[in-house]
Amino acid sequence: MRVMVIVHATKRSEQGVLPKPEEFAAMGAFNEKLVKAGVMKEADGLKPSSAGKRITFGDNGHTSVVDGPFAETKELVAGYWISDVKSLDEAVDWAKQCPNPMPGEEGVLEIRPCYSMEEFEGIAPPEEFDREARLRQELTRQQKPKAKPAAKAKKKPARRTAKRKPVRAKSKK
Repeated sequence: MRVMVIVHATKRSEQGVLPKPEEFAAMGAFNEKLVKAGVMKEADGLKPSSAGKRITFGDNGHTSVVDGPFAETKELVAGYWISDVKSLDEAVDWAKQCPNPMPGEEGVLEIRPCYSMEEFEGIAPPEEFDREARLRQELTRQQKPKAKPAAKAKKKPARRTAKRKPVRAKSKK
């Protein structure tokens, strides 16, 4: 089961306050634990909403774009993890091990299960299942590190040796 663990923003995160080195190290150690356990699939911190934009879609087909910052800090996301766990309870167990994501403030993590295509059976047309499978394959292909072309070996110049004159046997007189 895939889940998204959402880190809620705070006033400090919205001001762009970055973690102290020891706080950064504690979170790094937690992330390493998640990776080694095979739980973390992706994670990132987000810049403050002042660096973002919000797109609103109206019922009439009209869209509008609003520049950040956005007012309700408690409604904003400061970071996330995508995890693959056996259950929501396992996700909670991992989240409880997380160091406070907002040191000096009340940190809040929200865990939300992701939909799987199977949950759309009977709703989505069959061709959408095929498309989803193709897209996931393409994403996997894109995420594989590209092999660097082998560097062409530089040819060393041929070693020049001094031409030696043939040695002739001395004749005895």
